[in-house]
Amino acid sequence: MPASRLVVRLNALALGLISLALVAAFADQLLLGELPCPLCLLQRAALIAAGLGFLLNLRFGIRPLHYGLAILAALSGAAAAMRQVLLHIAPGDPGFGHALFGLHLYTWAFMAFVGIIFGIAILLSLPGSMDGQAAPRERGRFVGLVIILFVVLIVGNLVSTLLECGLTQCPDDPVRYEWIAGIATLLQGGVR
Repeated sequence: MPASRLVVRLNALALGLISLALVAAFADQLLLGELPCPLCLLQRAALIAAGLGFLLNLRFGIRPLHYGLAILAALSGAAAAMRQVLLHIAPGDPGFGHALFGLHLYTWAFMAFVGIIFGIAILLSLPGSMDGQAAPRERGRFVGLVIILFVVLIVGNLVSTLLECGLTQCPDDPVRYEWIAGIATLLQGGVR
């Protein structure tokens, strides 16, 4: 397999894993009713921004600029995740949300962001990874499906955040979708 095809497939795999993390966050939100806090939303935004770096590689060819975007996003996400870890590090603090395999989602997010940075370092170290810059024609059906899934997740996150926070600052400990609650209140007040 040519190096450029391998790099394209690894970029698609990275975008797929980021999409999987976003799907898991949505499942936690929609199925378990656990609304994301402001730091959680920042982590999701950073995951999306990191995914955009891989998406740009898949759509327009492998470029150092695209990897730079993903690294900066991963550093920002790691900072937000570490901030949340440090907020809940005191003994006896139960943390925010439930734990998955003994770790809270923000701890998993921190490890994912570090993994993205290491993954990009490995991708940049592959022989021939920047030769020919992997033309977009080397994409396959899997790559197209991963791109579509990622774009749908971006739209879903935008809608979800708008419903949760409205056009104001998000609550520190969200318990309801503020915009939906506001519309319901308006409708109840208008019916009388």
